[in-house]
Amino acid sequence: MDKYKKGKNVEEPLEKSQIPIPNLPEDFLWMHVNPGTKMRNVLEHALKEIETQKTVLWSGSGPAVGKVISCAEIMKRHHKLHQINKICFRKVKEYWDPLIEDLDPLVVIREQPTIHILLSKDPLDISLPGYQAPDTKANNQRKKQQNRPQQRRRIDPEKFEELGLRSSRTKGSKRKQFEGKGETAAATSQAPRPQSNWRSEQRGETSQGKVTPKGGQKSTKQPTVDNSVR
Repeated sequence: MDKYKKGKNVEEPLEKSQIPIPNLPEDFLWMHVNPGTKMRNVLEHALKEIETQKTVLWSGSGPAVGKVISCAEIMKRHHKLHQINKICFRKVKEYWDPLIEDLDPLVVIREQPTIHILLSKDPLDISLPGYQAPDTKANNQRKKQQNRPQQRRRIDPEKFEELGLRSSRTKGSKRKQFEGKGETAAATSQAPRPQSNWRSEQRGETSQGKVTPKGGQKSTKQPTVDNSVR
């Protein structure tokens, strides 16, 4: 493919006759979602129109499948809706132009996965595959969880010891020990030290005929006198 240049892409158009959901109502809101579609803008329009039309169909293919599912789930949080899911494939033609005159142009046909999600306030056919009833229990549980205050879960220190972990109590006791040591060290550092008059002591020793080395330590040897010098 080094000798070809990618050209245009032609996607198969989506039509109502190609939707694989039977017994569709005549009037419904059809929302086409693309990979670059902003979910906020699409959801605001769909939430306003569902009160009058009562039926919304979400459709998307390729990278937009995840956005379609997210939009449908957000709408189900605000309303009790019946749901039908259908998955199919959509053909996309890729044209490749040759860089050399002797080569022929190429056409590559790919199939993109496509999803259709039908949401309706009115009850739908239960026998159809992909049907989901409005989940009232899940909505009630979500509301209860939102209203509950968040509480911290505490674990007994015995369970920590069984798992071979340290509990917070041991850490607290160690901290107290370190704090006590720090206080004693600070008290000793602040206490006044006795001042020693080492200069006066050194002078007294030299006056008595004793010699002290530079290190400040007293020498035990006595000075010797040579009589031959006399």
